[in-house]
Amino acid sequence: MRKIIVMMSVSLDGFIEGPNRELDWHLVDHELHAHFNEQLAAMGAFLDGRVTYELMAGFWPTADNDPSITGPIAEFARIWRDMPKIVYSRTLERADWNTTIVRDVVADEVLKLKAQAGGDLVLGGADLAATFMRLDLIDEYRLYVHPVVIGRGKPFFPASDFTITLRLSETRTFGNGVVLLRYQRPSAQSVETTDAPAR
Repeated sequence: MRKIIVMMSVSLDGFIEGPNRELDWHLVDHELHAHFNEQLAAMGAFLDGRVTYELMAGFWPTADNDPSITGPIAEFARIWRDMPKIVYSRTLERADWNTTIVRDVVADEVLKLKAQAGGDLVLGGADLAATFMRLDLIDEYRLYVHPVVIGRGKPFFPASDFTITLRLSETRTFGNGVVLLRYQRPSAQSVETTDAPAR
């Protein structure tokens, strides 16, 4: 069965963006971008919320048409265009670039998606990740911790009433100081919650 994987850049103090949605503290150099490309090219689909999808669709479809954009950035434009995408949104009317719109996150439908053949499914967007987390649907967390404290902003992990037990499966330090912390769930029974949804 395919896994649902969250890949997220976070500050040392746990934020994914600044108070005004700033991302200028992200330290994405050639090495890290090439790593992202390698990981994402092997996926079976991108699962995004509306905000993440619109952010990506506003740049990546034609990014490699700019002759000044080369290397891993141009390569990711091709990866993004070709990858099947599912965007979860109740308001988005149209989505292009190999994208399917789904109105609600329904656990049984996600489990059917996981059971299909193909590569793993990568989840984008903190709000969507929080919904998948609440429904006990995330199999792996890949957190890229950037060596910066931004003080305020949007945290990756929302406040919740449940505990998720994970095992560390990999760490990697990149040349720019970013550290990958890769955690996997040992089993579906590792989630202990006072309000856990049925699976």
